[in-house]
Amino acid sequence: MMGYTAIVAGGTGLVGSELIQLLLQDRAYERVIALVRTNIQTQYLQGSEKLVQIVTDFNHLDADVPASDIEHAHVFCTLGTTIKKAGSQEQFRKVDLTYPLNLAELASVHNADVFAIVTAMGANSKSTIFYNRVKGEVEEKLRELNLPALYMLRPSLILGDRKEVRAGEKIGSLVSRAVAPLMIGGLRTYRPIQAKVIAAGLIASAKSGRAGAHVVLSSQIAELGDILN
Repeated sequence: MMGYTAIVAGGTGLVGSELIQLLLQDRAYERVIALVRTNIQTQYLQGSEKLVQIVTDFNHLDADVPASDIEHAHVFCTLGTTIKKAGSQEQFRKVDLTYPLNLAELASVHNADVFAIVTAMGANSKSTIFYNRVKGEVEEKLRELNLPALYMLRPSLILGDRKEVRAGEKIGSLVSRAVAPLMIGGLRTYRPIQAKVIAAGLIASAKSGRAGAHVVLSSQIAELGDILN
């Protein structure tokens, strides 16, 4: 029996880089295809015969990604930015809404088995908070595609070693770490979560074999992540 093919969009980000490392270590995956704007050059990728990097224009995915690679693949989307980095709300929507939907539409047309995406704990298309509203909109539009298996992971504050320093997140991380032990019962879903745990949760979701659309809350992601740790 042949192994799975994984397709990853957003492999240079905090969660995406952890995801690619885990996929390369997972014997269930025969190929790992990273859709990148420029080739990833990091030590953990050296010597990996499983990894294929495709330099991609996310405005024209169908021209860069062969349909044969997508069929029956597990497609993972960890694309994301910030308003500050994007420069405007319009550019933010392009990265966090348009590009994921372009990828999902391609996955739907070419019969991918799974589409798994990282959204946000507060995802709500009717939210007054722009970030949460966009995340809610992408979830709604993904549901409309009727993908065979759709997993929408909603993490709380994501912890890990970021390339860029985000002052607000750094302060939030310190506060969250301090109060995390007090977050029990229904508050567990608000605990901060490591990027590697989210990556493990994405893989566990994709391999679970459950059809239909599923929202995975932060506390549930942590439980799934424990399966692979």
